[in-house]
Amino acid sequence: MENYKHILLAVDFYEHCEAVANRAKDLAHRFQAKLSIIHVVDCLPMTEAGYGMDMPFNMDLTAELMAAAKKKLAKLAEELAVTEDKLWLEMGSPKTEIIRVAAENKVDLIVVGSHGRHGLALLLGSTANGVLHHAACDVLAVRLQEE
Repeated sequence: MENYKHILLAVDFYEHCEAVANRAKDLAHRFQAKLSIIHVVDCLPMTEAGYGMDMPFNMDLTAELMAAAKKKLAKLAEELAVTEDKLWLEMGSPKTEIIRVAAENKVDLIVVGSHGRHGLALLLGSTANGVLHHAACDVLAVRLQEE
């Protein structure tokens, strides 16, 4: 097995994000690999019923979500000593964007948190599950303990 050269940490800023980040940082240190971070703001279409399904409900909400995510991403990057050129803040489907950025940047390991959902949540799919089954590189799904 060859050492990893570029590790992509996919974060969602929910509980236990720190545990996933620490695992990625440790792996990057062990393999002397470049560490990058991605956060994807899920594109959830919100519409005003009076206008039909074509017009967004509140475009400012998107800007606010992106601004808040940018601050959190910058803070995490500082904590992990990751430079700005190794950060991605995207909007869209988390699974799709993580896989795209990984492929475009020759990532050979994606580290993502997994809540280990069962039943309906599993059928609906999770980001970790989608990345695991569709990424061209290795994926480490860090098990997150439910409280």
